[in-house]
Order: sequence, then C-alpha cells, then structure tokens
Amino acid sequence: MADGDSIFIGASRKPDDSYNRPEQLLLKYGNRHGLVTGATGTGKTVTLQVMAEGFSLAGVPVFCADVKGDLSGIGAMGQPNDAMRKRAEDVQFSPYEPRQFPTIFWDLFGEKGHPIRATVSEMGPLLLARLLDMTDAQEGVLNIAFKLADEEGLLLLDLKDLQALLANMATRDKEIAARYGLVSKASIGVIQRALLVLETQGGNHFFGEPALRIPDIMRTTPDGRGMINVLAADKLMMNPRLYATFLLWLMSELFEELPEVGDPEKPRLAFFFDEAHLLFDDAPKVLVERVEQVVRLIRSKGVGIYFVTQNPLDIPESVLAQLGNRVQHALRAYTPREQKAVRTAAETFRPNPDFDCATVITNLGVGEALVSTLEAKAVPSMVQRTLIRPPLSRMGPITDAERAVSMTMSPVSGQYDRTVDRESAYEVLQKRATDAMAKEARASEAEAPAQAGTRGRWTLPDFGGGESGSAPQTRRAPAQRASNRQTVAEAAIKSVVRSVGSQVGRALVRGILGSLKKGF
Repeated sequence: MADGDSIFIGASRKPDDSYNRPEQLLLKYGNRHGLVTGATGTGKTVTLQVMAEGFSLAGVPVFCADVKGDLSGIGAMGQPNDAMRKRAEDVQFSPYEPRQFPTIFWDLFGEKGHPIRATVSEMGPLLLARLLDMTDAQEGVLNIAFKLADEEGLLLLDLKDLQALLANMATRDKEIAARYGLVSKASIGVIQRALLVLETQGGNHFFGEPALRIPDIMRTTPDGRGMINVLAADKLMMNPRLYATFLLWLMSELFEELPEVGDPEKPRLAFFFDEAHLLFDDAPKVLVERVEQVVRLIRSKGVGIYFVTQNPLDIPESVLAQLGNRVQHALRAYTPREQKAVRTAAETFRPNPDFDCATVITNLGVGEALVSTLEAKAVPSMVQRTLIRPPLSRMGPITDAERAVSMTMSPVSGQYDRTVDRESAYEVLQKRATDAMAKEARASEAEAPAQAGTRGRWTLPDFGGGESGSAPQTRRAPAQRASNRQTVAEAAIKSVVRSVGSQVGRALVRGILGSLKKGF
C-alpha cells in the first residue's frame, strides 16, 4: 500500500525468522526503473500485482502485460483466504481490506480488451525491420521506402499502404536507384513476403487507425487513483517478436511525446515489461543501444520502467546498470548457466553481513524475495530477505462476463473499437495507376484514326497517292484472265495437228537426207 511517499512491498526477515522491518519503494525514486526476476512459480506475477496496486493507490497510472491471463484479477475485488490473512499479519500489513482497482483492458487483437493500434509510420523502419527479422540490405530498402513516403506525401498507416508502396518501388527501381542506390527487386520481394506472414499472424490488427493516444494510458480516476492498463498478451505471446516490438514502440512513443519533468515527487507512469528477455533475444546492436538510450533518458520524462524476467542474465549489462529498484525471487542452480545467474544476481545487490546472498537466492520460498530499493540520495539499500505482502485485488483471472462489464464501463469505450480507413498511400498509388492507364488508353484511341486513314494507300507521287486533302483515287478493276481450260473438241484438233505436223516433218527430213546421199 502507498503510505504517502512510498509503496509497501513487504517486511524483511530478522535473524530470529520474524518479519518486522517494512520494505518500501520510495515514490520519488519510482522513475529510476526496476527489475523483478525469479524462476517460474516463485511469485513474480504477485509481486508485479502488489507494485501495480501501490502505484495506483499513489495516483500513478500503470501499464502492464498479462502474459498468462492471471493478472486480470487486479480489476476485481480481492477474495482473501486464511493463508493471505496470515501473511498480512506476519508482515504487519493492516488494515488488510480487499479492494478493486480501476482497470482498462487492451488487446492487439480486440478480443479481450479494447483494440490497440499503431500506424506503420509511427513504428518506423528500425522497429519494423526488427519485427520482420530483416537483413541490413532489406532494412536499407525499407528506409528508402519511408524516405519516399515522406517526400511524396504518402501516409503509411496500415500494412496495405506499405505493400502498395513496395510494389510501386519495384516498377521504379531504376529511377530510385539513381537517387538512393540500388533497390533490388529480390529484396522488395522478401519484404513483401515477410509482410504477408506478419499479416497472417495478426499484424493487420495492430497496424492502422485510430492509433493509441498516450494520454489514454495515463488516466487517473476522480478519487485520485491511477488507472491500471492491462494488455492481454496470452495470445500475443504466440508471436513473441510482435509482443516485444510493440512494447518497445510504446516505450519509444512515451519517450518522444512526453515533456521533460526532471525528478517529480512520484512517476507519471509505471511501465511493467513482462517476459523482458524477448526484447533482447537476438537483438541487433543498434536496437540494444536504442533500448539503453530510452531507459536512460525516459526517467526525466517521469516514467519508471520495470523489467520482469526469469534471469538477470536476460538483461544486457548496459541496461541492468540503470535499474535501481530490485526484487529477486528464487533461482535454481542446477546447470552452469543457472549457477552463473545466481552469482550475477547476488553481485548486483548491496551486501548484507547477516547472510550470504548467493546461498539465500536458491533457498527462497514462494512469495519471498531479496529486495533492494533506492533510499535517500538514490543510494541502494542493503539487500533484505523479504516476505511480499498479499495483494488486495483478486489473485487469478477474472471471468469473461466481468471483463465485458469492465470494458463497457471503461473511459475509452467506443474510441478504439472501430477501424478507420482514411485515404493513404494505398488509395493514392491506386489512383495514380488508374489515371496512368486511362491516359494511355486515350493516347491509343487518338492514334487509331490516323493509322486507319493511311492503311492500304500508296504514298509516292503518281502511284495512287495524292496531295494532302485530295480525294482518294479509286483503283481500276483488274482485267479478267482468259480461262486456261480446254474443251474436248479443242483438245482433239490440237492432237491431230500435232500428229500431222510430225509426219510432214519426218518426210521432209528423209527427202533432204536422201538428196544429200545421191550427191556424194
């Protein structure tokens, strides 16, 4: 519970195994970020729920992802049992009164919450390239696409806008190459196929309008409590790259849109990044540098980022060094990597002479954690073995009926439920293509009469052609040819003549030859 200037997390354990020293997170250092780690089933989700409740009671809005579905209970009245009451008594958490917290449910797919969208332009080429797992060459083509869109005033709102622009670039590859360098049609084809895969995985639900407005996740209630925004991520985790890219985009949007506020008395927003290892798995160096920059600078915007993951080794050292508030649940040390994780976790705490940190980490019970928060002058407190207080809201998921009622009464009900498809790159490029085809058709129709007027005419003087504008001359009908066929009578007469001619010829030859013989 928030006690004026702090959030009660639990009570630390004394050498006699009693818990009496309260462990609190000072609100003035809530924007110095934090880390919650531990093996599966050790209580990370409950700790996240406890911290979110504390921020909400202090008037700080919260954004968190519900990866397993059981965090949704934060929007329902708590149902305490004997074990929870016993724990509240052990940590001197009183009065222990179950409560219901103001909650807004979101869902990229629009099934378990209000649809949450971003435009392709807002995502940008760097995050989109990460989402599509592109090579450097393909990322270069994507950067050119965004540059062309800016120059030609093309709005990139949804996936079909980007697909239309890429198809247009393929027809203009030589023109574009002369300005920006080689644009390979093969690279364009790879990007188009990747966009198709993203679309089939539900990416078309995420890209579009109306895009999420940052003020809508930074609301407070009339009684001063911060709204808790819960992102349904159980289905989203089937595409972990989309999940990580979306949360990184949201962090970047907060960084770019919010004004500088320095070090306020309490954060303007607490942002919990569950399954944070997905953000850094196989991430290129430029992306890790981007995350480091956002984490380092967003503190001055009044935003506290809390990474939740199983292993502290999941977080790069450059980012880990900036996380001042830490809660470490139990880790197992069965493998060499797990043993290294235990040593790493132990070395990041300010030592406590009462116990060996590395040994305690492997012996923590469910609901226990090593806790170190920032004290006065932002100095890390000595690590303490802490029993986490029970949550005030329900532990476990809410029913579908309860979720539907919550969505109906939500302050953003009706604002994001319908997709808006205004004129953008797809419509503009389609219109350009239609206009070009119509122009070409008109040009073809204009050429057709001229070609028809000269077809079949001589164009040389005195050979059937005339002066321009003269009437065309008519052709003379060709003379009829005599038939080559013979009648029966004609054939008989010709046969007789040939026979007679042959006999006369032979007689003359004999007579001439005979006269010649007598002369000799």
